[in-house]
Amino acid sequence: MPPGSTSAAGSTYYLGTDGQGRDMLSAIMYGLRVSLYVGVASGVIALVIGALLGVVAAYAGGRFEQFLMRLADIQLGFPAILVALILLAVLGKGVDKIIIALVTVQWAYYARTARSAALVERNKEYIEAARGLGLSSARIVFRHLLPNALPPLIVVGTVQIAHAIALEATLSFLGLGLPTTEPSLGLLIANGYEFLMSGKYWISVYPGIALLVTILSINLVGDQLRDVLNPRLSR
Repeated sequence: MPPGSTSAAGSTYYLGTDGQGRDMLSAIMYGLRVSLYVGVASGVIALVIGALLGVVAAYAGGRFEQFLMRLADIQLGFPAILVALILLAVLGKGVDKIIIALVTVQWAYYARTARSAALVERNKEYIEAARGLGLSSARIVFRHLLPNALPPLIVVGTVQIAHAIALEATLSFLGLGLPTTEPSLGLLIANGYEFLMSGKYWISVYPGIALLVTILSINLVGDQLRDVLNPRLSR
């Protein structure tokens, strides 16, 4: 049914219905919840893993740092969607499976950012003072280096969450992401693809607009966080 149609029970479908007669507005709200959950969960897990590895590598140096950075280089050398496609082909469909795939393709961004920030802090006076006081390496890493490396990671995190949502939508559109029992915005767009040629545009267009607005909003939040955490970058 097209947007604005009324059912026999008197309910109004403001965004129309899909091929199975489901209300598009309700489906978009539910799919948005699933997409945000996947994006935020994968982003937070990847941030924790990448931040810890990057800060420890910067503080320890040596072979561990070289090994981790070369591993991150190899990871970043492959397109993210290609790595995710291979992992999902092996793991199968599911919310937990796609989160694992997205964490795998994201951790290297956080690790490199955390290492760069920690390298700047590692040679500062307060770190030297902490070493002179005999503090353990674990305490220096977790109490001093990691908190000071978080501001740039938070900004990168917002961009990566938006990227994860877009990547999940792409994978679901290709049929390798979430199962039909957990419809995301990508699945909703895919469901309406076959109806586009018949003029039923709303089945794909409205979920696509919701996806665009979501990604744009997250990127705007990232820009504001950048200005708050580093006022010198604001106008």
